[in-house]
Amino acid sequence: RQPSTQGAGCIEGGRMLTSMLMGLGLLLLFEGLGPLLMPRAWQQMLRLLSDQPPEQLRRIGGSLVVAGSVILWMLSR
Repeated sequence: RQPSTQGAGCIEGGRMLTSMLMGLGLLLLFEGLGPLLMPRAWQQMLRLLSDQPPEQLRRIGGSLVVAGSVILWMLSR
């Protein structure tokens, strides 16, 4: 008789949810450090970013997405 794997998807789904929530928690933690520790510098950075043309913001966003994807891919191996 083979062992049942019926609940395996549920366990794996729980791990994925835990990983996603940990990632979200880390994101919020690091995003909150700027305004908490250096509010004036953070405001200045936002002003500088708001002055950038949309194409430049797309390049910055795309670079961040690629960097994040590479890090996640490396960690998942």
